Amino acid sequence: MPAIIRCRILFSGLLSKNIKIKIYRTVILPAVLYGCETWLLTLREECRLRVFENRVLRRIFRPKKNKVTGEWRKLYNEELTDLYSTPNIIWLRKSRRMRWAGCVALMGERRGAYRVSVWKPEGKKPPVKPRHRWKDNIKMDMQEVGWGEKGQD
Repeated sequence: MPAIIRCRILFSGLLSKNIKIKIYRTVILPAVLYGCETWLLTLREECRLRVFENRVLRRIFRPKKNKVTGEWRKLYNEELTDLYSTPNIIWLRKSRRMRWAGCVALMGERRGAYRVSVWKPEGKKPPVKPRHRWKDNIKMDMQEVGWGEKGQD
């Protein structure tokens, strides 16, 4: 039922685009990104988040009418990013994860989150390529924004 209500709100002609954007930022985004600080997402999952965001933005900004032919068409992704000038959902997730990593780094050694982040398993590694750890994803995010060096640990 809530998905139907949300959908009707975003399609409603009674609300302005600014109100719909505020609803998206204050209600929908926090619900979708809850706990994203600890997520380990693949590129496919990041793409799905981006598709979700584009669908919501298309509902907010509505189709555009072509002036020459008079036909309605969906907005292109580039048009959506121009209209919605705030950072996209992937950037928000990465910034939240880096902020949480900073909090974990400042925690004392007695805190569980700190111990888990610095823990190194003992024993033999499996012969297959290991999956990325949370710490590895933080390093990649820092390299993407230009905060970290490749050789740092």
